[in-house]
Amino acid sequence: MSPEDKREDQTSQKAEDQAAGEAVRRKAKFEVYGEEMIEKEVKQSGNSGRVYLPPEWVGKNVKIIRID
Repeated sequence: MSPEDKREDQTSQKAEDQAAGEAVRRKAKFEVYGEEMIEKEVKQSGNSGRVYLPPEWVGKNVKIIRID
């Protein structure tokens, strides 16, 4: 089976799964290097979500990864 045939099979399978009402979710692995990590729950804030971080982090770059 050629790579193109495999892609077509995967695409048609995905379309069938979505047509059947099944959400197809796959976990991804991320490797991140940094200084600190905090695990928190996102809280409701109007029509959005909010996570409070330490004031020392203001002006720093952060990455957010949803784990569930």
